[in-house]
Amino acid sequence: MNAFQPLQPTLQPEKQHRPVPRPKKHLRQRSYRIMAMETSAKITVNVIIITAALSALSQLLPYHWLQQDKLREIRTEVKLMEGRVSNLKSEFSRNFDPTQADTIKQEQSYRFEPGKRQLVIINPDIKSVEESDSTP
Repeated sequence: MNAFQPLQPTLQPEKQHRPVPRPKKHLRQRSYRIMAMETSAKITVNVIIITAALSALSQLLPYHWLQQDKLREIRTEVKLMEGRVSNLKSEFSRNFDPTQADTIKQEQSYRFEPGKRQLVIINPDIKSVEESDSTP
């Protein structure tokens, strides 16, 4: 029976090609809005951080300048004190030098050896000023 019937090719169901789902236009616009909001938020946060940093810097700079002025003043004082200390050291070593003992005694006691005379130097300008002041 079926032998005489022409063979029909078995029909296989054709594969249906599904179209690739593409994001719809409103979804794309929504993602752009979200990205714009995120970018705006990042920019806002960065501007706030920069403002806070500038504010802190504006408060710290005058303090820094004041400290630098104080440091310069202290360095000047240290240089003056170093000079004074070196003078005191030289005077100290002179005071305890045995060869200078006689000279130091004469300076401090106004006593002189019997064979020496005391010299008093008078400035003629001062003498004339004293005479003019004493004359009424």
